[in-house]
Amino acid sequence: MKENEFSKLSDQELLAKKKQLKSSNIINAVIIGVLIGIVIYSFIKNGFGFVTFLPLLFVYFIVKNQNESKELEKEIKSRNLNQE
Repeated sequence: MKENEFSKLSDQELLAKKKQLKSSNIINAVIIGVLIGIVIYSFIKNGFGFVTFLPLLFVYFIVKNQNESKELEKEIKSRNLNQE
């Protein structure tokens, strides 16, 4: 979602989106942890190879897609809606 799309949302919709992104961030952290575990196990068992590299590629794409969360936080701060 682009930043200008966040500006079209109401305050309640922004806070709901923040809760949704918060839960997806937790899920992403668990997935990243599992993938890092797979990389470590694969490296210990087989050395560095394709099976070791593939999960690292997935981790890269997950981390790269975190821009939506940053844009949402920026819009919430601009509206002074900092509720925890």
